[in-house]
Amino acid sequence: MASLPVNDLPRLHPLENQLFAANNVLLEPVAAHTRMILRASADQVESVSGILGIMLPTLPKTSTTNGPRTVMWLGPDEWLVLEKLESSPNKLPKKLADTQCCVVDVSHRNTAILLNGKGAENVLNTGCPQNLSKNVFPNGACTRTVLGKSEIILLRTSTNTFHIECWRSFSDYVWKYLVDGIKTL
Repeated sequence: MASLPVNDLPRLHPLENQLFAANNVLLEPVAAHTRMILRASADQVESVSGILGIMLPTLPKTSTTNGPRTVMWLGPDEWLVLEKLESSPNKLPKKLADTQCCVVDVSHRNTAILLNGKGAENVLNTGCPQNLSKNVFPNGACTRTVLGKSEIILLRTSTNTFHIECWRSFSDYVWKYLVDGIKTL
């Protein structure tokens, strides 16, 4: 029996086939994405942006999206790059090979959950200390924060929709925490 290289293994979502809806809020797993942590100095932002075909955001709590690719600002020299898996899996490190930046594939470490509905903000605030009001955390805002006892990366994609990145090993905890939050609405 031949074995596949690790990068060619199918990525099964740890919350595969789970769906929860109640109180006008929907919770669902996000389809597989390629995820890269990108580290680059300020003087590399323009050239790396050109190679990626998307401008790296340089302000705290901001993100940019171009087609299947989203880049979230995590720190002065750190970004999370998300790309829908079917568009071009694992090609980002090759594109950046001639630069002095650091790219680490975290696709198998992370997973994501989508929280959507009028009560989504309230559900998150059951365990997230971040001020999620629309005037402080508008569409496109992102941050590293916590939900209960789990670190998450939170991206507001629209008024009532949040993309929640978490480690696969914490995904069941995050899911159950969100389900409990939805039930309390």
